[in-house]
Amino acid sequence: MTIDVHDPEGVRLQKVLASAGLGSRRACEELIASGRVTVDGATVRELGVRVDPVRAVIHVDGLRVQLDSSIVTLALNKPKGVVSTMHDPEGRPSIAQYVADRTERLFHVGRLDAETEGLLLLTNDGELANRLSHPSHGVAKTYLAHVEGRVAGSLGGRLTRGIELEDGLVKVDKFQIVQTTPQASLVELVLHEGRNRVVRRLLEEVGHPVTRLVRTQVGPIRLGDLKPGRTRVLSKTEVGSLMTQVGM
Repeated sequence: MTIDVHDPEGVRLQKVLASAGLGSRRACEELIASGRVTVDGATVRELGVRVDPVRAVIHVDGLRVQLDSSIVTLALNKPKGVVSTMHDPEGRPSIAQYVADRTERLFHVGRLDAETEGLLLLTNDGELANRLSHPSHGVAKTYLAHVEGRVAGSLGGRLTRGIELEDGLVKVDKFQIVQTTPQASLVELVLHEGRNRVVRRLLEEVGHPVTRLVRTQVGPIRLGDLKPGRTRVLSKTEVGSLMTQVGM
């Protein structure tokens, strides 16, 4: 069965792709002709197809294309001591001060406890924020943890099999020891969990209290060399990869 995605009232597909930043119109025509573009799940190879840029769901090479130019998604390197809310009734420093110059109404995606530093995503796309925060989409998060004591090589196996905490079992997807001395260690963990203070509670449970914790990655988005307290706007490709990960 062929789905007819052509909308006679719409805009030519290559023009829509070009205005979304995927290259010149000629380059976008080549993307279409080579079968790399889908509209609402159907592969489109004809150059005359018109689509509604507001409603059409377009993917290129499997990545969702963000067509709405009013949508913005930011990465923030949240400093230690800042709470993950837009306003704190207790008057503590909040993430609002780092996006005070933005006119959009931004939602933070999940949270980091006040003492944890690192990558926090903010967006004015409510659907994307909800999906990224929802446990059912299992978006992986990567942390670097400075912990007390020398970490044994066998700990990774224990953590990937799962550790029972007071609110249930927690399993780590990947674990590696980056550095270790008799007094302290630096470890990296990847997990899908979003429970409150879960990394701190997990490492404390196995006898290695955390002294510093930094989130370095959320899904495909990396903190990179973004300085504490600074933000950057995610590229269209990065936003597309996030949307694809949560089934948008």
